Amino acid sequence: MIDAGELADSHLIVKRSRASLAGFPPISVGTKPVDNGHYIFDADERGAFIAREPRAAEILRPFVGGQEYINGRQRWLLHVSDESPATLRSLPAVMERIGAVRRYREKEAGRLGRSLADRPTAYHVSVLPDAPFLAIPEVSSERRTYVPIGWLEPPCIPSNQLLVVRDAGLWLFGLLASKMHMAWLRHVGGRLKSDYRYSSGLVYNTFPLPSKDTDLSRLEPLAQAVLAARAAHPGTTLADLYDPDLMPPNLRRAHGSLDRAVDWLYRPAGFASERERVEHLFMRYEALSAPLGAQANAKHKRTERRKPKGNIG
Repeated sequence: MIDAGELADSHLIVKRSRASLAGFPPISVGTKPVDNGHYIFDADERGAFIAREPRAAEILRPFVGGQEYINGRQRWLLHVSDESPATLRSLPAVMERIGAVRRYREKEAGRLGRSLADRPTAYHVSVLPDAPFLAIPEVSSERRTYVPIGWLEPPCIPSNQLLVVRDAGLWLFGLLASKMHMAWLRHVGGRLKSDYRYSSGLVYNTFPLPSKDTDLSRLEPLAQAVLAARAAHPGTTLADLYDPDLMPPNLRRAHGSLDRAVDWLYRPAGFASERERVEHLFMRYEALSAPLGAQANAKHKRTERRKPKGNIG
């Protein structure tokens, strides 16, 4: 519960948006093969497949979803769409996989699968970044203070359990990695059981900036400091780095400095609690989503509050 007294509309509802109200770079879901697992390999399966078809190593690319990204697990995706028919024909084990995908789509994958059956080398959703990209896990434990977000780079292929922002600057990472954004996620985002479920339309695209003239570049050194603090612990998974009982002191300090800087952008006096952050963000969202109507209603509401109660004799 929050205090809606400063809102023009005390019943304000955050609505899904197809584009960022704050003008952030577009966000998209990752690759969705619709393959019944025939193109996806864990470490053991990859090793066995390459032993049988050594040249397939060249078209197996790291396939990273939220679990792989956070927990350091490894999966690979057979990426055949860029290969020539002659190349694929020379790889019998790969051809078997392509045939299995076609049969699955024809018989078991429903209307969507049937629409893709005559293109078995194509994915349903194909997101193949050619430059480093910002990755946001779709699901993250409710125990974490921060959702572990960060950069991945080619040849990684993001799965549909990651949200992808291309051309993201350090300032955006800093903003999204802050307590301010996490407060927004916890209050307007969905849940999978009790875990946070990050949504492009409901969380990312609706997140309000302090103002359109805010200089977000000042966040970049602090955002870089968070990344440097992570890098100081090589071989440690993001799951361990962001476990509230295990979070290293240098990473905690780096996030604390970033949080204070983000809070200051929204309100120089800062915030005493998450509730204050959320109340402030709802006011910013109201102004951003319906600026003229909100301002007029707010003015009317302030006037009503100033009217004396009772009769004047």
